[in-house]
Amino acid sequence: MSEKKKAIYIAAVFLAVYFIPFESAGIKNAVMEAFHMAQDYAREHVLLCLIPAFFIAGAIAVFIKSGSVLKYLGLKANKIVAYAVSSVSGSVLAVCSCTVLPLFAGLYKRGAGIGPASAFLYAGPAINVLAVILTARVLGFELGAARVIGAVVFAVVIGLIMQLVFAKDERKRMDGFMEAMEEEKGKPASKLIPYFAVMIGLLVFMNWGKDGSMEAWNKVYEMKWAISGVLMAALAVMIFRWFNKDEMKEWGRESAGFALQIMPLLFVGVLIAGFLLGRPGHPALIPEKWIASLVGGNSLQANLFASVAGAFMYFATLTEIPILQGLLGVGMGKGPALALLLAGPALSLPNMLVINSIIGFRKTFVYVVLVIIMATVSGMIYGAL
Repeated sequence: MSEKKKAIYIAAVFLAVYFIPFESAGIKNAVMEAFHMAQDYAREHVLLCLIPAFFIAGAIAVFIKSGSVLKYLGLKANKIVAYAVSSVSGSVLAVCSCTVLPLFAGLYKRGAGIGPASAFLYAGPAINVLAVILTARVLGFELGAARVIGAVVFAVVIGLIMQLVFAKDERKRMDGFMEAMEEEKGKPASKLIPYFAVMIGLLVFMNWGKDGSMEAWNKVYEMKWAISGVLMAALAVMIFRWFNKDEMKEWGRESAGFALQIMPLLFVGVLIAGFLLGRPGHPALIPEKWIASLVGGNSLQANLFASVAGAFMYFATLTEIPILQGLLGVGMGKGPALALLLAGPALSLPNMLVINSIIGFRKTFVYVVLVIIMATVSGMIYGAL
């Protein structure tokens, strides 16, 4: 970080501490909500979501050759294959907007093009199977179906536009990977495929949620720790038999590097989001009734506000559904509801801060604007139908 940036951050913190009226009841409540949200985030997402994701990202960075990533997700990869894989990844991973970040960072670091990487970044949290099922069941089949179709189309379109806008930058970046490929030595696919399958399985089953009305889903939920234990034992055997001490050290270093890069920004973002918006049912600085009053009907303003609010709010996995249920109950239009569903789970203020640290401000800005614009347009079309 440059000295100029440090000075700006110090000045911003000083001014905030100096002028914020902490004696105000509203400010006190907002501060407490910020820490409550950070605590909820630490309890619900760090141990079972982020830590496994960091290890998977570290393994991608160490054990996956750039040549393999370039072949399937690089600039010259078959676009149908690249975007098909990226856009439906969420149905397998079922991760939130923060858990997907280490995986995105690992793929981008190993040579995935900005297009397929952006599609993966959006689709990862947007096409969560349980979230889609609950959306259809709680909010109606039409809204659930619109969410699935919109998310898949979004992922592909956003990826293609990102690739087009940053084509020149991507060609330079890919040249660097091509030069480094000759020196790389990787492990055979017969070892890497089961290794990554087991780690992804752990990420999925340890975070398997419960749905009171789905018997088969709940049977898996009841068995999730037994399944996770078997997968953990299988992973331990693979590590012991297939990898040497130096490889394990490098894996640990890369995983720790992703954690140190991502975790501080996530917690800062969660604190800010909690301070401004609070948790579901626990309003903070910005009252929920203000938001509800701005998302009625199907106007451009209502859809745009829903998209922007969804993009900056932090939604823990599945919490967008009860939030929307409450907003629909106080007059939210169905168009803005879809706009929030398409922008919210895939973006958040913490998520934006981390994306910026991975791909830079310009690419992050374009990505966020694309999500907001497409969510707004989709909401207006859906509301009109």
